[in-house]
Amino acid sequence: MDAVETATHMLADTPVTPDRSAPDPAHPPFVLIAMAALAGAVGLLALIGRTVAGGHLVAFDSALMLAMREGGNPEIPDGPVWLKQAMIDITALGGGTVLTLVVVLAVGLLLAGRHFLTAALVIAGTVTGSIAVGLAKRIFGRERPALIDHLVEVGSASFPSGHSANSAIVYLTVALLGIQVVPDRPARIFLLAATIGLVTAIGVSRVYVGVHWPSDVLAGWSFGTLWALAWWAGAGWLRLRLAARRRVG
Repeated sequence: MDAVETATHMLADTPVTPDRSAPDPAHPPFVLIAMAALAGAVGLLALIGRTVAGGHLVAFDSALMLAMREGGNPEIPDGPVWLKQAMIDITALGGGTVLTLVVVLAVGLLLAGRHFLTAALVIAGTVTGSIAVGLAKRIFGRERPALIDHLVEVGSASFPSGHSANSAIVYLTVALLGIQVVPDRPARIFLLAATIGLVTAIGVSRVYVGVHWPSDVLAGWSFGTLWALAWWAGAGWLRLRLAARRRVG
């Protein structure tokens, strides 16, 4: 208990960067948004998982996967030759090594700018999110699609897509927490738009290379996005509390 109190006092004494992503930071119900987002993340994942387990998305999944292959040749990816290599390169951006580097570099940049609270929240949000995705894979245990050839090697369960979920968790958490401390509005808009585009491309690539059903990716996107939103809201609430304590102190 003493350790928790000490950590709380240390955090309260660090500089608290104002939330730049909300014009009126006292207005958004941050706690309610965070609770709703977390509940939605778990509930939506369970709903999609139940639907998948019941076999209700087989036709949807199969149709989209086959649409990414040449007609009658499920082993040949559709599109120009360069697209295959591009998709393999893009899918690697959602892998554990790249995501870990992104978190380390983002945290280093935040620490260099003395955004200590944001750096701590990025670490907490991405680590807990990754653990949650791993637990979900163990719970559902869906097999990888065998409908078309795989263009990359895989080993874990299929549902939810780890690359889709973890890329949404990492990139969106970094972006959403980052825009809270970025003063320039056009820069905030660009950061968020670029992140959404990147996460979308990674998810599409997982279906293209044949290692995930589209419903796996949909579940990963949904869970990761809501998880990141919950941490954004939690960060906004914490900033207000710490700022209030500093004013009182």
